[in-house]
Amino acid sequence: MARELSNPADLHPATTYSHLAIAQGQTLVFVAGQVPFDKDRQIVGGDNLREQTLAAMANVHTALKAAGCDWDNVVRRTIYTTLPHSLEEITTAVRDATGGAANPPQSIVGVSGLALPGLLIEVECTAVRD
Repeated sequence: MARELSNPADLHPATTYSHLAIAQGQTLVFVAGQVPFDKDRQIVGGDNLREQTLAAMANVHTALKAAGCDWDNVVRRTIYTTLPHSLEEITTAVRDATGGAANPPQSIVGVSGLALPGLLIEVECTAVRD
C-alpha cells in the first residue's frame, strides 16, 4: 500500500494532520469508533482525557493490526470528543500513541455526549492495504 500525505501550499498550514491523503491499495479497512474500554468494557482513564485518548488509540491499533494494518495504512481519522477545546491535549496523546507516525487527514468533532456517561473520546479510522 502506498500512501502519500500532502498539504497544498494554497491551504492554511496543517500542524497536527494532513489536508490530503492519496492511497493506492486493494482493500479498504474501516475501523469502528473505538472508545477507551478495557476487555471488560470498563472505561480506562477515568475523567483524564489524555489517558482516555491513549486507551482509545490503543484499541484502534489493536483493530488495525487484526486487519493486517498499522498507523501508516490510515488514510482518514475522525475523533469525537466532549472536550473539543482540549485540542492540544488530544493531538499530543494521539502523537504519543502513534509513535509520531505521519498524521492522515483528520477531523476533531465536538459532541455533547458519547455512547455512555464518562466517555470523553471516540476515534474511528479508515485504512488501505494491499
